[in-house]
Amino acid sequence: MFPVNPSLADCLPGHSLTRMAREWLAEDTPNFDPAGVCVGTRQMEAKLLCKTPLSVLAGSPFFTAVFREVGCSVDWRYLDGDHLDAVTLTAVVKGPVNGILMGERPALNCLARASGIATRCVTLRAMAAEAGWHGQVAGTRKTTPGFRLVEKYAMVVGGASTHRHDLSGLAMIKDNHIWSSGSIKRAVRTVRSVCGFSSKVEVECRAVEEGAEAAAAGADIVMLDNFKPPELHAAAQTLKQAFPSVLIEASGDVTPQNITQYLSPCIDIVSLGCITQGCPVVDFSLKVVN
Repeated sequence: MFPVNPSLADCLPGHSLTRMAREWLAEDTPNFDPAGVCVGTRQMEAKLLCKTPLSVLAGSPFFTAVFREVGCSVDWRYLDGDHLDAVTLTAVVKGPVNGILMGERPALNCLARASGIATRCVTLRAMAAEAGWHGQVAGTRKTTPGFRLVEKYAMVVGGASTHRHDLSGLAMIKDNHIWSSGSIKRAVRTVRSVCGFSSKVEVECRAVEEGAEAAAAGADIVMLDNFKPPELHAAAQTLKQAFPSVLIEASGDVTPQNITQYLSPCIDIVSLGCITQGCPVVDFSLKVVN
């Protein structure tokens, strides 16, 4: 059983955890593990230590899945979403020592990355709450190829919105779509004819006039992209007054340093690529108990 809130654990497909763990191990050990010969298969324990202060734990299901594949078990002392300090005993891994050392690096890489993303999300949400804003901080599709499930899960643990998971999850009409199709109105109507009632349609807009055209054509979400904060808030207010039910998203050049400048009552969503791109990792180490 994975040591996370059941609602979060249930959203992770078991077969995907197994598949990813096997792929990571196969990448790291494609044939011989010569160093494994000198340690053998003695049953031993290793302590997982968090070494970064003010961190948020995330990624334990993936960590556990890796060690399960090499015949080890993991006894977690903390749950995903818990706050950790340095130096914190986070878990104990038990099993054949060659298995512990084989799984060590793939498991740590995943945990460090996921925990870094969750930590950033918690920080961003705290900044938004302190500013009195009640919208959603969201990630983007700027994820690492082959690693998106981990990164999106880490966003959930950190309390951020995952935005769309992939091209199938939400129909986003970007500038290149508009230029290629001829107009916002034509693009929205064509896309809506395919996705029907079950998917929302979002349009990336560079001016308030484009936002109004998108909302009038039936878009559910208008993304105001690369607006400076003063222009952003004026455009959002204009659109909200004309189209109260349309969600307004701010995106482009938003960072942890300036996010509060993009928050206002007329902004429903702020999305940041830096949640996954260039995000600091949390430093974990795994030490075999002698």
